[in-house]
Amino acid sequence: MPEPLHLQVAGKTDLTPTVARFVLRDPRGAALPGYRGGAHVTVTTPRGGRRSYSLVEAGGRAPREYVVCVRRDPGGRGGSVSMHDDVHVGDVLEVTWPANTFALRPAKRYLFIAGGIGITPVRAMVAELRARGRAQVELLYLTREPGETAFLDEFGADGTLLHHSATHGRLDLWPYLEHPDDDARVYCCGPTALVEEVQALTAHWRPSRVHVEDFAGVDALGGRRTPFTAVWAPTGARVAVPADRTLLGALRDAGVEVDASCESGTCGTCRLRLLDGDVDHRDLVLGAAERAGHLMPCVSRALSEEITIAPA
Repeated sequence: MPEPLHLQVAGKTDLTPTVARFVLRDPRGAALPGYRGGAHVTVTTPRGGRRSYSLVEAGGRAPREYVVCVRRDPGGRGGSVSMHDDVHVGDVLEVTWPANTFALRPAKRYLFIAGGIGITPVRAMVAELRARGRAQVELLYLTREPGETAFLDEFGADGTLLHHSATHGRLDLWPYLEHPDDDARVYCCGPTALVEEVQALTAHWRPSRVHVEDFAGVDALGGRRTPFTAVWAPTGARVAVPADRTLLGALRDAGVEVDASCESGTCGTCRLRLLDGDVDHRDLVLGAAERAGHLMPCVSRALSEEITIAPA
């Protein structure tokens, strides 16, 4: 992996009482690695946690700044609180190169469904598509109330359907998803409940036409949970991973030290090398090519009875 960047906080503003916008630039004014809409970076917060945040501006080959928005979550694991309370203009933060697991794919029509802070990757993707001007773009932006809506004025003036559940109740998404369209793609980012609703309502669509990103991270113990054995290559230790334990947790129980931060498949800190075996990849970090030789033990599990792993 490329060495992390060390970027200076050039701006910090409040978009809502709970959402702050951060502008990150190279201290020497150098151009930054490029990215496309849907990409994210992972930031090491002042308290040491590593958290992934979507880039909210349209992508480019050599941008002069990265812009992320962070919603304060007092009930979280401390990353967002640290960003809000501990980060000040002029501070330098360690930031990874952009990665994209929510990339735009070709289509004639796009339907974006964003819930709350899930607007952050969608904003960049919509801006990129509208700049190209070759596809039909429709955006549904769902929030609780106007005061909690980041970029309210921007999206209130561009034809976006803004829906506030506090005053209008839940939006019925069925009319937008009733008829599958192989010329269209659906992109949804937001709370787990919204993502699951969209997945249920698009069960009759081709799976390749529906793309979701749950910013809350991955349920490490959801889905298939069969026990397996992990062989730690440096020592040959055989680690039993029960159905109710993550691979990361089982390694720790066996005395194997693995750095980790988010433990929800979003930051990439705990990356390990995969030497042998088949893996059920559940993370939001690794690209298709990377998954052949790596895995994230915080959320991923084995499909085979045994896998062999080593430090990245």
